[in-house]
Amino acid sequence: MHQVFEQLARHHVVPVLELPDEKPALEVMQALVAGELPVAEVTLRSAAALPALQAMSAAFQDVLLGAGTVSSADEVDAAVAAGAQFVVTPGLNPSVISRCFSKNIPVIPGVCTPSDVETARTYNLNILKFFPAEAAGGVAMLDALAGPYKDLKFVPTGGIGPGNLLDYISCRNVLACGGSWMVKKHLIETGDFDEVTRLTREARRLLARMEAA
Repeated sequence: MHQVFEQLARHHVVPVLELPDEKPALEVMQALVAGELPVAEVTLRSAAALPALQAMSAAFQDVLLGAGTVSSADEVDAAVAAGAQFVVTPGLNPSVISRCFSKNIPVIPGVCTPSDVETARTYNLNILKFFPAEAAGGVAMLDALAGPYKDLKFVPTGGIGPGNLLDYISCRNVLACGGSWMVKKHLIETGDFDEVTRLTREARRLLARMEAA
């Protein structure tokens, strides 16, 4: 398993950031680090995403940074240049996968059906994003996929929060979960970084209790 995936498995949770501008990027990352979760997926949903990713990559040497919502080969190039260590896509895009392969950058493409999974397997990919997790069947769907696809691990994203996090993490075929509940846009816009840290620590406590059980 690639070391990036090993790190994701250790963290269990990947905060998914949508930044309205680049100014709060460093404060958000510092809040996550303070909450003992030094990892983030910065989604390319705004013009601020790439500058923010670059600033975070330059300022934090020991965090794991990914680029999300990557939907073209050009965006792969831009994300890697900005410091992304892995790429996440909403769906299965052959051009994105190919460009990631050419750059030797780990990619986690989005799937939500067995047909998607079969296509991903043609690229020898065994770490896949399950999206949108709750809308696509949630834990029950992951359990069903575990039958025919015993060699695959998923990163479910979409509709996951503290109320169902452990349900997902407990699935035998889940590597880690993506979630935005600790980095919601209104927290970033209002500068409530103490709350980001609090929610992050709360997630870490939940996971620690599970690991100790």
